[in-house]
Amino acid sequence: MKKFLNTLYILTSESYPHMRNQTIVVEINGEEKASIPAHTIDSIVCFGKNIVSTPLIGFCAEKGISIVFLSEHGRFYGRVCGPVSGNVLLRKKQYESLSDETFAVQTVKNILYAKICNGKSVLMRSARNQKKDLFKQDLYVAAQKLSDLAQKLDTVDSIDSMRGIEGAAATIYFSQFDTILDSDDFVFDIRSRRPPKNEVNAMLSFVYTLLTREMQSALETVGLDPAAGYLHTLRPGRPSFALDMMEELRAPLCDRFVVALFHKKQLKKTDFETDAEAVYLNDRGRRKVLTAWQKRKEESIKHPFLSENIEIGLIPYAQAMLFARVLRGDLDEYPPYLWR
Repeated sequence: MKKFLNTLYILTSESYPHMRNQTIVVEINGEEKASIPAHTIDSIVCFGKNIVSTPLIGFCAEKGISIVFLSEHGRFYGRVCGPVSGNVLLRKKQYESLSDETFAVQTVKNILYAKICNGKSVLMRSARNQKKDLFKQDLYVAAQKLSDLAQKLDTVDSIDSMRGIEGAAATIYFSQFDTILDSDDFVFDIRSRRPPKNEVNAMLSFVYTLLTREMQSALETVGLDPAAGYLHTLRPGRPSFALDMMEELRAPLCDRFVVALFHKKQLKKTDFETDAEAVYLNDRGRRKVLTAWQKRKEESIKHPFLSENIEIGLIPYAQAMLFARVLRGDLDEYPPYLWR
């Protein structure tokens, strides 16, 4: 299993990350703010306007350390990485599998089955902790509807039909999100993405962005192309396969994390900012979320398929590795991550 390293998040605009010997140094206005041994870092994420030195870019490309550029609000700008890694024959099989309708349908079916079941697990856990009988019953009813939709996946044989089932499941799941959230200070209302209309949606979008980046990195680590997706349509510059693979992980890794932060009252209204159209985490809010995200990734969990304890931060890598094994013929079909 891959050694779990850390992500360096640079949150302050006008920062200057550069190399000094084998150390990554971050300066702000000419003052050194951080110095981190490069061998402990597997990726760098820059928020806002920053200047990254050319030697640092060259070093990161050589060592396989990705550099991701996001807006101050977490919108993806671009990504710098080194030469394509991995076995060219593995990628060849991946590209060939895109035209294999039977393989593509089964892969999407497995991913969406896990996504819907993981959403059901979130609802069931919330129901068990719910004190109000009416809300508890609503959660159980919604969970049963998700079970029915998960079973319905077996009755369709096209990806378009499965997309329709996924959409119906998402509507049911998010209709209960305010009950799951159970907050006097924050509301979810409905899922709003571009742009997020309230604090909860801002949190979800931000954490989904973090998971997308980590899934993309995991796929590239094992030698797969994160753009060659099955569920999400192919589009230049879009990590369609990374978006496919993160679907099953949204509820257990992101949604539960977001709900936990609100339950623990770790976020306040002052951790967000509002413009004419949207709500975003401000600098202080991002720092709180990223600190908690890093700590969460270091926790261990038993992987349901591998039957071994791994850090939560390694789940994207484990799933990417399992998919590579499918393409190599070591597994008959992709085993999605089913949260228990």
